[in-house]
Amino acid sequence: MSRGKRQAKHGVLREHSLSLTVAAILITWLLLYSRADPSTHLGGFFGNAIADWLGVLVFVIATKYLYEIGSAESREPHPRSPSRFVCFLVDHSLTIGLVITGVMWTVVYARLDSNGKVGQVVGNIVSEWTQLLGIVVITKYTREIGSKESRR
Repeated sequence: MSRGKRQAKHGVLREHSLSLTVAAILITWLLLYSRADPSTHLGGFFGNAIADWLGVLVFVIATKYLYEIGSAESREPHPRSPSRFVCFLVDHSLTIGLVITGVMWTVVYARLDSNGKVGQVVGNIVSEWTQLLGIVVITKYTREIGSKESRR
């Protein structure tokens, strides 16, 4: 393998190492939960960890590709469009994406047995989505002295 190809491969892994690491942790929790009894403390912990780490993965990936005007967590937007509607969609794509996927998770949860193994995890995911959406909106309008994530 030539040096250029090795550097390119290394670059891709380095550029996506955060999302790949978080995905590997999420897969670990999924495997542990699949073998666990959800009625035990440990099984409940694994189910909750799935929702938490899925939220982290979504936050890492969503903030990489989507934008929310005024939020310190989101990336910089791409060049402006002459269409006000397109500008609105771009300026609020992170919130729009979280709302749409949050509604989808809520619909799935409403159709599941909330006490079943999958229902418990999906309920935790709905809660996680609410937290993600909340943190995006809250960081638009509030600040915390000394926090680099706070808006300036």
